[in-house]
Amino acid sequence: MSKKQSEFAIKGMHCASCANLINKSLIKTSGVISANVNYGTDKATVEFNPKEVNEKKIERIITERGYPAILITTDANVYELKEAQDEEEIRKTKKLFIISLIFSIPAFIIGMFLMPDSIFYTGYTMPYAAIILFFLATPVQFIVGSKFYKGAWQSLKNKTTNMDTLVALGTSVAYFYSVYTVFFSGNLQELGQYFEASTTIITLVLMGKLLELIAKGKTSEAIKKLMSIAPKTALVIRNGKEQQISIDEVVEGDIIIVKPGEKVPVDGVIIEGHSSIDESMITGESIPVEKKKGDQVISATINKHGLFKFKATKVGANTTLARIIKLIEKAQGKKAPIQRYADLISAYFVPTILLIALVALIFWSSQIAFSFGIITAVSVLVIACPCALGLATPTAIMVGTGLGARNGILIKGGEALETAHKLKYVLFDKTGTITLGEPETTDVISFKKGIGENDLLLIAAALEQGSEHPLGEAIIKKAKEKRLSYNKQKLDYFKAIPGHGITASLNGKKYYFGNVKLMKKNNLDLSNKEFNEKLISLEHEGKTSMLLSNEKEILGIIAVADVIKETSKEAISSLKKLGIDVYMITGDNLRTAKAIAKLAGIHQDNVFAEVLPEKKAGYVKQLQEKNSHRSKKNKVAMVGDGINDSPALAQADIGIAMGSGTDVAMETGNVVLMKNDLRDVAKAIKLSKLTMNKIKQNLFWALIYNSLGVPIAAGLLYTSYGLLLSPIIAGAAMSMSSVSVVTNSLLLKMKKL
Repeated sequence: MSKKQSEFAIKGMHCASCANLINKSLIKTSGVISANVNYGTDKATVEFNPKEVNEKKIERIITERGYPAILITTDANVYELKEAQDEEEIRKTKKLFIISLIFSIPAFIIGMFLMPDSIFYTGYTMPYAAIILFFLATPVQFIVGSKFYKGAWQSLKNKTTNMDTLVALGTSVAYFYSVYTVFFSGNLQELGQYFEASTTIITLVLMGKLLELIAKGKTSEAIKKLMSIAPKTALVIRNGKEQQISIDEVVEGDIIIVKPGEKVPVDGVIIEGHSSIDESMITGESIPVEKKKGDQVISATINKHGLFKFKATKVGANTTLARIIKLIEKAQGKKAPIQRYADLISAYFVPTILLIALVALIFWSSQIAFSFGIITAVSVLVIACPCALGLATPTAIMVGTGLGARNGILIKGGEALETAHKLKYVLFDKTGTITLGEPETTDVISFKKGIGENDLLLIAAALEQGSEHPLGEAIIKKAKEKRLSYNKQKLDYFKAIPGHGITASLNGKKYYFGNVKLMKKNNLDLSNKEFNEKLISLEHEGKTSMLLSNEKEILGIIAVADVIKETSKEAISSLKKLGIDVYMITGDNLRTAKAIAKLAGIHQDNVFAEVLPEKKAGYVKQLQEKNSHRSKKNKVAMVGDGINDSPALAQADIGIAMGSGTDVAMETGNVVLMKNDLRDVAKAIKLSKLTMNKIKQNLFWALIYNSLGVPIAAGLLYTSYGLLLSPIIAGAAMSMSSVSVVTNSLLLKMKKL
């Protein structure tokens, strides 16, 4: 079965119930495999069979439910359209709030201070106060409040309930009861009116919604910042002429000029010139990176000093920046498993509240008065709106993934964030992860008087001129660093002997350069005690020793090794402090593996050596099942370079891929470390803990607020303590609960990883 996944921006969702309604409608649609509607991001991620249903139909299904939807593409215009829609919604809500405020302030003053039955009666009774209140409340109820009626009607058509149902029903009961008492009962003094309550509730709910919209916008600042740094134009060479063109017109293969201070327009490879480039907005690394011919450059990074030309290799949606934006958006759209609890509660919450409100109305009407029953029912309906519950998880995930992105840690979803802090084992690949991934010359040791270390290195580098072996390249690199003129030496003869080394003639002298087998083959004396002790010592350190000799004697040893990264030991120490057991896996031999493990601070028993790439996943599984119960396996993270570790990264509970924006790293694993810094593994775990703490705090306050607020509003404490929430206080509490949850999530942005 063919599958396709698309994202849709949705307008008009008011609470988690709206998201659940759309989700149910999509899942029922033939051809839809899975759907995830996220109230926090106002988006739906839908996986479907394109042979049965298309994107236009999915758009139509969502829109028909009363929530206008548009397909999100990689086109920047669509992103701009979505942002424009958000701004338009904020503008409209602000306008309605101001109108509501103009009418509700005088209504509140009259209703609370200037009527004989008011709570804070001043002693002065305003003439025709009830009639004035009617004229103040009516436009608020039906013009400003029309959005709640529309939402409730749409919900009713879809045979469900939502936040709008509670607000519309609660304020309508208060309003129409007041109309009855003022115009038809003839007993206003005894029955009372609640016009000021209905107007103030609508105003407070709108204020909460406005603050929520503004705060929700702040949670996605990470994406907005990344979008804003994208260059708009590029200077290309076409038909031998320089042309300034729109970024959308750049195609693969274009030759692009980047001047000092300019942004790199797209991804590519330098073909001429050199410079230092600030890649901090992509990798989080503050120090500029030196770039020369043959080096890759990343879109949106800043050229600091030099002028260079590069060939475009990735444009449009394929650039590193575009893919990072897409990756973060997907992460923010994915639900953490903990969100299922909030969704489940929200699905049953509104019908339960309607039932409680009805019971409160009937009970208190029979016990005290109908007016008292009205008050309790309205308070229950208003205080119970489940917005805070719906915002608790997605806002924390959005802020958490944004904080990670700013630190060069890309997390691909709520599930990864939720799992990372539960890790028991972290398994590191050796080559390219703990180590640099390329051999370096570590030791140059002379055994011949008159031949110093530089002389030895000069001869070895001159001999290796004709070789393309990685060990030879490491020696030449070291000679270049020391500025030795190895390339001026005359190489008369060169022969590579597979599995042994090389034999060559330099400036008329014959040399052998290779392993012990090569020396034995040419009958050279290896009995020197000092020589053998040094050879064994280097081998125990996991280094590859190459011996240099002339036709008569051993001249010296040059050792080459894949050295560990400067930060590896510190990173592994940080994980141990978090109580995590660290393991290493490699295809290298056991002796070398243990030597590297020792340098990195990994226990010698925690080393898996001589493991083929396809077998690595089996070792991940082995750790998952180690001393664990069948129903509860250990949580294991695999850290690799994303090239040959894909099966292991997939098997792990958390796959952490190294690589500054490389293709494979972006596609592999749940977490991508853009800086190639192993210290970020511990930071990712810390971020997971911080985010999960925020989610738990949010859910706690949302649930406690409703659990305590609803019974008090229903009058549970009235008989014993005389405690009862007025509808106005209930409205204020409901609005501020949503704002407090979003604000609590935003505090995560201030945390340092």
